[in-house]
Amino acid sequence: MNSQPSIRFKIATEDWEFEQIHRLNYKTFVEEIPQHGQNHEGILIDRFHDENTYIIAVNGNAVVGMIAVRDRHPFSLEQKLENLESYLPPNRSICEFRLLALDKSYRSSRVMGGLVQTLAEYCLSRGYDLAIISGITNQTKMYKHAGFEPFGPLVGTPGAQFQPMYLTLEAFNEFRKKSRLFSRTLALPGKVPTKVNLLPGPVAIGQNVRQVFSEEPVSHRSRVFIEDFQRTKKLLCDLVGARYVEIFTGSGTLANDIIAAQLSLQAGKGFIASNGEFGSRLIDHATRFRLPFVTYQFNWGEPFDYERIGIIIDENSGIEWMWVVHCETSTGILNDMASLKKLCIERRIKLCLDCISSIGTIPVDLRGVYLASGVSGKALGAFPGLSMVFCNHEIPPAPKSLPRYLDLGLYAASEGIPFTISSNLLYALKAALESFLTWTRFQHIIYLSNWLKFELRKRGLQILADDAHSSPAVLTIILPQTVSSRNVGDQLAASGYLLNYMSEYLLKRNWIQICLMGECSKELLEPLLNVLPRFCYPDRWRS
Repeated sequence: MNSQPSIRFKIATEDWEFEQIHRLNYKTFVEEIPQHGQNHEGILIDRFHDENTYIIAVNGNAVVGMIAVRDRHPFSLEQKLENLESYLPPNRSICEFRLLALDKSYRSSRVMGGLVQTLAEYCLSRGYDLAIISGITNQTKMYKHAGFEPFGPLVGTPGAQFQPMYLTLEAFNEFRKKSRLFSRTLALPGKVPTKVNLLPGPVAIGQNVRQVFSEEPVSHRSRVFIEDFQRTKKLLCDLVGARYVEIFTGSGTLANDIIAAQLSLQAGKGFIASNGEFGSRLIDHATRFRLPFVTYQFNWGEPFDYERIGIIIDENSGIEWMWVVHCETSTGILNDMASLKKLCIERRIKLCLDCISSIGTIPVDLRGVYLASGVSGKALGAFPGLSMVFCNHEIPPAPKSLPRYLDLGLYAASEGIPFTISSNLLYALKAALESFLTWTRFQHIIYLSNWLKFELRKRGLQILADDAHSSPAVLTIILPQTVSSRNVGDQLAASGYLLNYMSEYLLKRNWIQICLMGECSKELLEPLLNVLPRFCYPDRWRS
């Protein structure tokens, strides 16, 4: 059997991965299982390819195993079996597993276990609680052992017959308890894992990202690294619709300092609006760079009054730029980018944004934005340590007045790499971006946020920002003055839930925050709803 020390399990994203998926599909379902006709290319592209998510096992540059998952009707089984749902348990969130295939040299429990575990994590994070398959008849015993229940008649053709089967979440939980396939704990309903990360950052890191981060570092001057660096920049730009991005070693504070440095080259003055801690920090950035600017500070948690902002700008001549926070993490307020763009377009001024807590949680469209900051360690799902500035115009190197580390144009003139940058951090960010399922993730966060807000309010908890002006990924809870936010946060941490509460601005206001920046699920949050009211309202629970 082959040595398999470097097998990685991930979601397929690369063109070469998809090409090998099509070839493995052909080897399995044409040559080995005669389900499809032969062709000279040795390639079989699944009819649902554009809708499939492929979980793959990769050894070096070879795809050695795969399984596809899909959650759209009509499922392939619906085309073979009438009235499919009449055979299934009611009121379930259904997905379909298909195209399980392993290279003959890699048919070991390790590879199979890695695929199954990665698939399970993917499905749990998306709230699926029923999976359906067409199990090949000579493997029915194996599927039954894993908890699958057969239903309906056989489907397929002679020589390639399949048994329709389904797997409930409850049956999977029982299988997992007894199986040796699983090498680490999965987040399962009714059981709180060691820690549930509900922080705004750092977030829980996926296995594929951790694995890439642990590999040997490479030179930032190597051609391969430079190509991967440019690929990462393209992934970032594609995510937000920007033309350019530069990446830096440092936190979001560095990215905002670089924006302030660029604004210091402008002749006119600016306007900064604030409605929370991070808006106040933009004012501090601008003050430290001695920028001329006008400011207006709304109350914490108060939505911007865009008419009022327009009046202030019109009353002050010479304003050339506006700088605001898109998602105000300190409160959960989401300031409206469309309204900000409109204000700036009408007045021909440049819009700059702090998008550190919005990129990766909601659709962000930076077209027409002058400068915007982001980071690796929040909703993008990578390690902290890299930050970035997006723009839509070419930026030349600045005069000698700017420090080299803060000169955005110097990065642009040096293929983005004027100084040493960690290949480990970069490749971790690249892996996180490659497995970032944009629309599915955004919809999942909204679903989870709406459900969680409803359940929290039902239990008497007060959420600071109203739904019309809030980020779905940041829920700020106002605690009664009779309890300490520090104590509540400590008790939750001891119960396995890491909430945001230790920042000085939160302690001062007796607030705690649930942040949905990382991978999470309804099943993980349900136990929190049982313990949180007990800590917030202890008098109600005393005997």
